[in-house]
Amino acid sequence: MTIKTSDATTQVNAPSLYDTDFLLWIETTATLLKNRRFDNLDLDNLIEEIESLGRSDRRAILSYLARLCEHLLKLKYWDAERQRCLRGWTIEVNNFRKEIHRLLKDSPSLNPDLLENFQTEYQDARDNVLIASGSAPNLIPEEPCFSLEQALEKDWLPLAGSPDQ
Repeated sequence: MTIKTSDATTQVNAPSLYDTDFLLWIETTATLLKNRRFDNLDLDNLIEEIESLGRSDRRAILSYLARLCEHLLKLKYWDAERQRCLRGWTIEVNNFRKEIHRLLKDSPSLNPDLLENFQTEYQDARDNVLIASGSAPNLIPEEPCFSLEQALEKDWLPLAGSPDQ
């Protein structure tokens, strides 16, 4: 957009559709792609959005993994609340597993992210359970007390008080 003042002409960048109406930008971009009108695409913002999709899935799967670990640890170590919360925690474990499996079905390349980050997500889950339960840090081991495979296995649940699960 060009703005003419009394003594000079100034070039001003008008807000893009991306900045003013994101949904309309998406619809317009999809139409342009379908019609193969590549010269009219807002490439910078399109590239940014495509890259963010991958980051979003990575964040989501790691968040589900942390929450899964947290609920598995609650089942195994939080004696005071286990009876009252058992059903809810078990349902949450089931839901987090399903979400992880859905993401892996759509994007199998996320599998290495689970492997690489299992220890970190377990530690975050451990910290949360210790805070929530008010338990002593030595109650829950720093090293995972279950494997990633066990955590993702459909019917596996840790048994309270069992050192090998």
